[in-house]
Amino acid sequence: MGRDDRPNILIIITHDTGRHLGCYGRGVDTPNLDRLAERGVLFTNFYCSAPQCSPSRASLLTGRYPHNHGLIGLTHRGFRLNPDEPLLPALLAEAGYSTVLFGFQHEAPDPYMLGYQRVFKARSDSCIDVTPLVLDFLYNKDHEEPFFAMVGFSETHRPFPEFSGPVGDVEGLPYLPDVEDVRRDVASLNILVRRVDDRVGEIINAVENAGLRNDILVIFTTDHGIAFPGAKATLYDPGIEIAMIMWGASIFEGGRKVDAMLTNLDVAPTILDLCGLPIPRSMQGRSILPLIRGEIDRLHDRIFIEQTYHAAYDPIRGVRTDRFKYIRSFEERPFWFPPNVDDGPSKEVARRLGYFDKPRPLEMLFDLHTDPIERRNLADDSEYSEVLSEMRTYLEEWMRETGDPLLEGFVQPPPGAIVTPPNSYTP
Repeated sequence: MGRDDRPNILIIITHDTGRHLGCYGRGVDTPNLDRLAERGVLFTNFYCSAPQCSPSRASLLTGRYPHNHGLIGLTHRGFRLNPDEPLLPALLAEAGYSTVLFGFQHEAPDPYMLGYQRVFKARSDSCIDVTPLVLDFLYNKDHEEPFFAMVGFSETHRPFPEFSGPVGDVEGLPYLPDVEDVRRDVASLNILVRRVDDRVGEIINAVENAGLRNDILVIFTTDHGIAFPGAKATLYDPGIEIAMIMWGASIFEGGRKVDAMLTNLDVAPTILDLCGLPIPRSMQGRSILPLIRGEIDRLHDRIFIEQTYHAAYDPIRGVRTDRFKYIRSFEERPFWFPPNVDDGPSKEVARRLGYFDKPRPLEMLFDLHTDPIERRNLADDSEYSEVLSEMRTYLEEWMRETGDPLLEGFVQPPPGAIVTPPNSYTP
């Protein structure tokens, strides 16, 4: 497999897509991603560390929680990674990999700070413009191997292209009202999802036609949930769910589905493990290779999720097991917090229906088996008092063990950071 028998690594990551893909049973056609899943491994229970771009993407590269790697807000608003963080591209570069970035990244003001040795910028970060650069790279027989290539597409971030057709056959979202404005908004999102799917198909064809089929691990993933009320910038499942498909490297094969609960903190340790490289002790994720080899049937009994700053300050922490979700809010906020909801037709539906006026309980407990859309808060239900106490303890112990600064109260933004006031409506 390439130089030193180590696999090439190609990661494709999209923006604000969650699991809104046909291979996850959503109402949008994604034939190329479906084909990738049918040939590789589809992970059905993968989550991000934080429901927002910069902190989540940094967790993928560091294997650490946002309050530990330091990027607790958005890079373009002035938040930064800790300067001494071990980063996946840098670790691979030190081990002899050629590290390359195509298109979009959201983890640092300068991508070379992340350990990329070459950065290919297109006219825009759309998959339309970025993909040709990736194809040229894959077909170039003179590129150094082994390589680590990150491909970032700006899709499916808002604003969406306008969908003007009929919406009768458009599948809405279970956690939003089934009204025309929401369906039209989803149909607009679907335009971008299909655009991404087309380009992923081109990249997979290039991998095969360039003779890299047996020398590469291809990963398709997303950074957090879709940009709709109740999803992105919330700790509800639509905000933290991410797609994860892995194909290649002789182990991610066969159209398998893995249902074990995993987190994007596990990506960096997995890649290092696959490449035969040491995993830094500071990484809080774990390699999934024992799970893939069938040596174990689960990796985590529980995962932890967090948000501190998005556009506005909204400090929330959560813990999820296979059955239960516990969310703790550390400031009084509405059920959905308008400055952290991207503008669009669905936001206006939420406003008209009063979602932004309803207060969010400081503690929320959900039974995900009986209430998958997380609407029945069980925190005050005496039948679940033991579960509440257990989940609360899990979260408090994790915050203490990881040194969460939120335990000390208000978390200050870095000097000069742009923070939207909490009483704002738009980001």
